[in-house]
Amino acid sequence: MRAVTTAMWRPAAWFLVLVALVSLACAGATRDPDRATTPASRSPSLAAPSVAHTITTDSLADLLARGPALVVDVRTDVGTYLRAHVPGAVYLNSEALRASAAGVPNLALPADSYRSLLGRLGVRADRPVVVYSSGEARNIDATFLAWVLAGFGHPAVYVLDGGYAKWEAEGRATTREYPRIDTVPFRAPSFALERATLQQVRASLGARDDGGGGRGAGGSAAGVLLLVDARVPEQYAGEAGAQIRRGHIPGAVNHYWAGDLTKGEGGFGLVWKSRDSLRASYAAQGITPDRDIVVYCNGGLESSHVYFTLRALLGYPRVRVYDGSWTEWAAHEELPMETGQR
Repeated sequence: MRAVTTAMWRPAAWFLVLVALVSLACAGATRDPDRATTPASRSPSLAAPSVAHTITTDSLADLLARGPALVVDVRTDVGTYLRAHVPGAVYLNSEALRASAAGVPNLALPADSYRSLLGRLGVRADRPVVVYSSGEARNIDATFLAWVLAGFGHPAVYVLDGGYAKWEAEGRATTREYPRIDTVPFRAPSFALERATLQQVRASLGARDDGGGGRGAGGSAAGVLLLVDARVPEQYAGEAGAQIRRGHIPGAVNHYWAGDLTKGEGGFGLVWKSRDSLRASYAAQGITPDRDIVVYCNGGLESSHVYFTLRALLGYPRVRVYDGSWTEWAAHEELPMETGQR
C-alpha cells in the first residue's frame, strides 16, 4: 500500500476545497480503502473522533520535502533517538501517555494532560502528524499515540508502515540534531477517545449471562460486546503473565496483534499485511464489521494495534480500546476469568 500525501491546508483555500468535496459527494465519488486519506482531503478543524492512517516511507519523504509536518519518534529507548532519528522528529516515550489512576498503573490520561503534552510536542491541527516506532519488533507505541490523537479529532494522523527500521534500511536521511519546535497550546475543544471501561465490559458479560447472545464470536444481541484479546496466546491461555491472575476475560477471542504484520520488502521492518489478508483473518474468528468490538491486552498498547488495524485499515465502525485491560481486570478477584484456548 502506498499512502498519498499532499500540500498543507491554507485557510484561504478551505471554501474551495469544501465546494469540491460537496461536488464529489454528489457525483457519487468513492474512496479507495487501500489509499490513505491525505491532509488536503480532510477538514483542518478538530472533530472527535477521527481515523488515522498508515504512510509509506516514500510518502513520508515526499511529505517532509513539501513543507511543515510533525514527526514523532516513540521508540521505547531514548538512546536510539539520540543515536539517529528521522530529520525533524521530536521524541516522546509512550509511557508518558499512560499513568496510574485509582491505583491501576496503565490508564489513559485526562484530556487536559494530553493537551499539555501534545502542545509541548508542537502538535497543531493544521499540520499532519506522522508517528513511528522501531518497526523491528513493535508498532504498538505508534498506534497508541495515533489512538489518542484520533480521540481529539486530529484530521491528519499517520503511522509509518515499517517504522524506523524500514526507513533506515532504505538508506534514507537521518540526523542526530534536535528539532526546533514551535510549542503552541493544543486547543482541541473535545476529546472522544474510543475507549471502554471495566464497568462497560462487566455489564456486557451480564447481558450475555442474561441470554443476550452467544459468547465471543457468537451472537450479537444488543448490549453484548465482542471482546478481542490482543495478547500472545500463552498469556491468553493463562500460561504466562505478570498480572495478579492469569487467564482471559470470559468469551474473549484471542487475536495476537503481531499476527497482523509481515516482513517488509527486502526483509526490513514489519509492515501490515494486505487488506484482503487482514480482513479474512479477522472474519475467520468472527471479528466482523457488524459487531461492537472492544479490544484489550495487558495495558492498552497491544490492543491499540488491533484497534488501528480494524478501525483505520479495515474501516470497522465500532471499535474501542479497554485501556485498563487484563492488568485492571485481573486485580478484581470477584470478576470472572477463563483459562485455556478456545
